Order: sequence, then C-alpha cells, then structure tokens
Amino acid sequence: MIRVLVADDHAPIRAGVRRALEGRGFVVCAEASDATTAVEAAIEQVPDLCLLDINMPGSGIAAAEAISTALPRTAIVMLTVSREDAHLFDALRAGATGYLLKDLDPDQLADTLRRVAAGEPALPPALVLRVIDEFRRRGRRRRLPLLRERGVTLTEREWEVLELMLQELSTAEIARRLFITEATVRNHISHILRALRVRSRQAALELLRDDASRA
Repeated sequence: MIRVLVADDHAPIRAGVRRALEGRGFVVCAEASDATTAVEAAIEQVPDLCLLDINMPGSGIAAAEAISTALPRTAIVMLTVSREDAHLFDALRAGATGYLLKDLDPDQLADTLRRVAAGEPALPPALVLRVIDEFRRRGRRRRLPLLRERGVTLTEREWEVLELMLQELSTAEIARRLFITEATVRNHISHILRALRVRSRQAALELLRDDASRA
C-alpha cells in the first residue's frame, strides 16, 4: 500500500481524493487543511507521497519545501487549479516531482500517483511544453553576447537571481520565490554586480536589457 498525505483547505476535495485512491493500492494516512499541519503530519507519519494544494493557508509551496527538506524520500505532488508558470516553477524548485490540475479525471489520479511513487515525474503535457520553453529561454539568456564578451561566469543560483531581477522583483520577492533569505539574495546580487563590472542593480538591468536587444 502506498501511504499518502492529502492537504487541501477544502474538505470536499480531500474526500474526493480519498475516494479516488482508497481501494486502488493507496491508503490516506493523514489529512491537513493548511501548510503548518501538513508539515507536522508528514514528519509524524512519513508518508510515501504528499499531495498538496498550492493555495491552502500557509502556502503549499512552503509546505513542499519544508517536507522535501525533512523527508527527501517522500514524493511531493502539487494539486491545483493554477496554470501560472510562476507556480509551476516554484513548485519544482521546492522539491515537487508532480504538478496536477484539479480538473484531472479522478479515475486517472491513482495511476498517475502510482507512477510518481515509482519515481516518475507527473506534469500535464501543456505544462511540460512550458518547462521545455523555459529551459530554452534560459539557454538563450545565458548566451547573451555582451556577457560572453566580458567572460561573465555565474553559479546556477546566481542565474536564477539574475532572471528574477530582470522581472523587476524586489529583494524580498526574490527571497520568497527561491526560498532563501534576503541576506543571501543581497550576497548573490553583490557577486552578480561584480561579475558584470557595474556598481548598481539598475546599471546591471540596463546593461542586460541592452545586451538582450543585441541577442
């Protein structure tokens, strides 16, 4: 039996998931209606898989990050109505290996989660295309001619910070998006500015926008 924790602030959703899974090789070992309770229940029960609602109180993304850190062997799947790219990429960064939309046919849920428990990722086809597109766009950004000419070298995390800077997110917003502290973000930005040989964040953005227009 595959042991599952179900976390959603809507009781009917939790009941529907239970009906879709029990009797098909799964047992719902715990339920939660918010992120804090979900994390506590996961640590207590150590389920094989956690099915988390993104928008439940306290944030399903935050719960995914905490559970992934505490229980690296537990698979995490987000269950949501959101098709926003930001939510998808935040979930993957937080440790989720699946991202399912709530309009998924209940009859398909057990088969999908069984594959996740076996180590396979689970993303709707439309969202897989977004992941591929994001990967390609990142590759294009990293080949910006001015950066190449300057011999700029950044770490994977610094590239992530730089990409969020280009979206004009604040230091606090970048920290929340990447699940790191604001002090860590500031340290990354300082290194990025040194690598770009500019003195300010605004100068870095102007440089990168000019570079992008030449790419």
